[in-house]
Amino acid sequence: MENSNTGTNTCLVGLQWGDEGKGKIVDILTEFFDIIVRYQGGSNAGHTVVVNNEKFVLHLIPSGILRKNKYCVIGSGVVMDPRQLLEEITELRGKNIEVGGNLRISEIAHLVFPYHKKLDELSEGEKGDEKIGTTRRGIGPCYTDKMARTGIRVSDLFHPEYFKQRLKKVVEEKNKIFVRLFNADESSWKEIYDEYCEYAEQIKPFVCNVVAFMDNAVKSKKKILFEGAQGSLLDVDYGTYPFITSSSVTAGGAAVGAGISPKQIHRILGVMKSYTTRVGSGPFPSELNNELGEHLRKKGGEYGATTGRPRRCGWFDAVAVKHAIMVNGADSVVLTKLDVLDEQKTIKICTGYKFGNKVYDLFPTDIAALPECQPMYKEVSGWQKDTSMMRNMNDIPSNARNYINTLEKILGIKVEMLSVGPDRGQVVNLV
Repeated sequence: MENSNTGTNTCLVGLQWGDEGKGKIVDILTEFFDIIVRYQGGSNAGHTVVVNNEKFVLHLIPSGILRKNKYCVIGSGVVMDPRQLLEEITELRGKNIEVGGNLRISEIAHLVFPYHKKLDELSEGEKGDEKIGTTRRGIGPCYTDKMARTGIRVSDLFHPEYFKQRLKKVVEEKNKIFVRLFNADESSWKEIYDEYCEYAEQIKPFVCNVVAFMDNAVKSKKKILFEGAQGSLLDVDYGTYPFITSSSVTAGGAAVGAGISPKQIHRILGVMKSYTTRVGSGPFPSELNNELGEHLRKKGGEYGATTGRPRRCGWFDAVAVKHAIMVNGADSVVLTKLDVLDEQKTIKICTGYKFGNKVYDLFPTDIAALPECQPMYKEVSGWQKDTSMMRNMNDIPSNARNYINTLEKILGIKVEMLSVGPDRGQVVNLV
């Protein structure tokens, strides 16, 4: 992957509805960077990395933790569930992965509490057919509290009396909602307080002033990789609202979530899957509700790393990806899971949406129209050869090369790497 751009600070973003394979790509890129920063989201994310046939699923800790002598940072844009974090640390250490001075957590990151998860589950259960498809990890309610200025941050844990007063007040308000709106049981502030005071002692060694840490890293000319969670089409502003996540997924969110100047992000690398998937509710024009969709799901292992839910599968949606490329200002892309299409005789690419007499070649902001849009397809011939063993450009079948070239032409962007399997070594560099 080393080229003229490697070594500049890079932001890695997903260009679809998440699950593009970012975790593996971060793991590969980490070799060329000193610091890896997770800048948004929470434990609703699931990054899967396979190294020497050993599988790691990470929800909060950046995928760079699997490499030695790298710093991993959880930025202030992340909402952190300390229980999940500590479980992840225990699991990694159990697999002989070092987690110690190489992990940094922002002292001003907001905390996910049990009442966030409870509210997430209760409110989602009430929505019926209008479910968003939340992971029920409490992420949305935590971000809601952050914006409502009632959130509790990591640093608050280290001031027990202050933390107690803040927590009592928040739980009192949440209990009114639980009892009056949902006829549910109250939460105990005391149980939560005792639990989180224990967490405070365990996470304290990792907590620091991330703004100062990042400023020092920039001044020391450290190479920084910014790792996004979810996908751009789930961005709170530019995704398929309201079927979105609650944070700024796109590259624009990296500076805010990491506590650095936008000037310090030099390169934006997008990740996109060779077809399209989506978890949960929301419009999906190129979805395949047939045997082919089921084949893609099974061959691609399309089950949520966080929830285990089956992902919805469909043809590559170039309209949606073009939108994501524009919003992020992506410089180039990585194309993942090419091998999942190996058996297909014909492959389709969605190049436009038709709604009544109108044709969209740009992603519509009209969410009411999107579910009714009919995809317009360009067809290319499949290669019907096993690509999972490819390791260099000369191995690529001519029809697979044509598919890649066609995507590049439609999207107006260069594909610089292919991923053809889950393992770290299953890649082909195209530059």
